[in-house]
Amino acid sequence: MIIASIAVYFAILIGISYLSTRKGSSGADFFSGSRRSPWPVVAIAMVGTSISGVTFISVPGMVRASAFSYLQMALGFIAGYAVIAYVLLPLYYRMNANSLYAWIGERFGGYTYKTAALFFILSKVLGCSVRMFLTASVLQLLVFDPLGVPFALNVLVSMFVVWLYTFRGGVKTLVWADMFQTLCMIAAVVLCIFFVGSSMGLDFRGLCSTVSSSPMSRVFFFDDVRDSRNFFKQFFAGMFTTIAMTGLDQDMMQKNLSCKSLKDARKNVLSYGSAFLPVNFLFLCLGVLLYAFASSKGIVIDNPDELFPTIACGRSADGTLLMPPVVGVTFILGLVSSAFSSSGSALTALTTSFTVDFLKADRRQGEKRLARTRLIVHSVWALVLGVFILLFSSLKGSSVIDAVYTIAGYTYGPLLAIFALGLFTKLRPREGWVPVICVVSPLLCLLLSLNSERWLGGYRMGFELLIVNSIICFFLLFLSSIGRSRA
Repeated sequence: MIIASIAVYFAILIGISYLSTRKGSSGADFFSGSRRSPWPVVAIAMVGTSISGVTFISVPGMVRASAFSYLQMALGFIAGYAVIAYVLLPLYYRMNANSLYAWIGERFGGYTYKTAALFFILSKVLGCSVRMFLTASVLQLLVFDPLGVPFALNVLVSMFVVWLYTFRGGVKTLVWADMFQTLCMIAAVVLCIFFVGSSMGLDFRGLCSTVSSSPMSRVFFFDDVRDSRNFFKQFFAGMFTTIAMTGLDQDMMQKNLSCKSLKDARKNVLSYGSAFLPVNFLFLCLGVLLYAFASSKGIVIDNPDELFPTIACGRSADGTLLMPPVVGVTFILGLVSSAFSSSGSALTALTTSFTVDFLKADRRQGEKRLARTRLIVHSVWALVLGVFILLFSSLKGSSVIDAVYTIAGYTYGPLLAIFALGLFTKLRPREGWVPVICVVSPLLCLLLSLNSERWLGGYRMGFELLIVNSIICFFLLFLSSIGRSRA
């Protein structure tokens, strides 16, 4: 039943790809959707792209350690999307370029341009690989292990499907495919909440009471600044993470910039940015209910990332399913929806960045040759992501959502600093120093993070890692600008 459901799901994705490109697909369609995407479709699609399989699995499990404090970050997300809508979007639409980083080249020069693009590629490869590793691991445990299929073949099939529905249409296909995947993911969460509640004999009022009375439903933490759940740490981390991971990210902005106008793009960003609060609230409520169910059945969950798959697809001591079979199918489809949405978007963005920022093929090649170049680059990046997914097996013992935000803190910090320097100052750093500074600042941040509790009186570095990294990098870039002529 699960295999058949996944096969039907993949067939729908490939069907959407065919329908969106049946009249042909140009470079403009692949890179920017030719600026013709309806903003409501993009807004729905972006929810799925931003959430990924990490949120689908890790957020429900994190309530035991972090309660509902993640909603503090979601409030920061909304503030970050407002900055994107009113500060960054006007810049990008004036630029009218296929790559976000072209502006950096015009503002600073070639070294800074290539450094920013390289840091994007590094962050996207690592982040996407971690997300897909989590999805592939769960699918391996629940679907492929019983069939005797090795993990490497699982990864190969997954990346082939992602490649298959994105290689031709790019953004033109993604906005429609991701809208479908987002709706599937949200429907899966709602259905799982309903079935878990039914299994515990709870009606709607009972569900609300179970969640609200749980100590895990606490949202705000103002009391201890050293706590990683502190409101101000989470809020500002959420805000700056959104600006960096969305506003300065070729992957996330590629679909936003496919809207017909700046006005439509702004409505799109503000709409889906606000949607993260209720969507993440649903995931956290599901987490409380899953832990309540596990407690009622005497089930011990050691790894928080195993909570959702264990309850949805696991069996009791006597071999009976913990949940009706439809819950397992719903879980798998929701996981696949969230994971493939973000992976397809990441693969398309990597292709765009390398083709435009490094090969400059959109300027140097005709349409036919550009199509061949895109195909080769797209295929190579699919293989690279597959290799990195296989390398991330060491993450099995930790929460993957923590890994994603930690990676973002180290790789997006220099991007945020470069954009801030260009937007809010007229300084020009020494070009030859920029690559060195962008490597040194994450290393200094790593040193501080490893020793923060000892050096700062017990202060524990959390998701604010990105802010600290960008401040260090900005300061070093500022120092390198002293004595230089202003832009």
